[in-house]
Amino acid sequence: MKKFVVGLRGGIGTGKSSVSNIFESLGIDIADADVSSRNVMRQGGRVFTKVVDHFGKVILDSSGAINRSVLRKIVFSEPEEKTFLENQTVPAIIQDLMKTIQHASSEYVMLVLSTGIGKTSLMDLLLVVDAKKETQIERVMKRDMNSNEEVEAIISSQPSREDRLKENDDLILNEGSLADLERQVMPLHKKYLDLARAKELHG
Repeated sequence: MKKFVVGLRGGIGTGKSSVSNIFESLGIDIADADVSSRNVMRQGGRVFTKVVDHFGKVILDSSGAINRSVLRKIVFSEPEEKTFLENQTVPAIIQDLMKTIQHASSEYVMLVLSTGIGKTSLMDLLLVVDAKKETQIERVMKRDMNSNEEVEAIISSQPSREDRLKENDDLILNEGSLADLERQVMPLHKKYLDLARAKELHG
């Protein structure tokens, strides 16, 4: 039986992790593209070797692992390097995500994607988490110690806020406290449980 899958998207700094953490605390299994990305880029793995061969040891930290913030700065400033990285990583990440979804034991699964817009064939519906651009910049500067310009460059390389909001089944606006976020998640969790049970019942 195919699992009921809720897709979660949002631009950098909108709070996808905060939202998925709340769903996880409610017992929902999470298939997160960032986690899968780390899995496929583990030291010594096939993808790791190809990426390091291409970019050089400048992208490694003191322990020999890939420094994601250094790599991010390179690919966001050079579009062809971003294309190379995606070609190496995306197929492996999708495979890892599908494995996580298949092994999930919760009534529905949340699929967290860090790039792109709209639904994929893996999703039954799409939840988008949104925040104002100023909020995104403030959060990412604080979290990653990036400059305003660096964060602006990342945001401008991602789909626009308008495009993100075109195709969603549900929307969370993350501008307040964690408690406010939890208040928005609870009715959605109930809705997704009902939909997942209906799908199981009717196939």
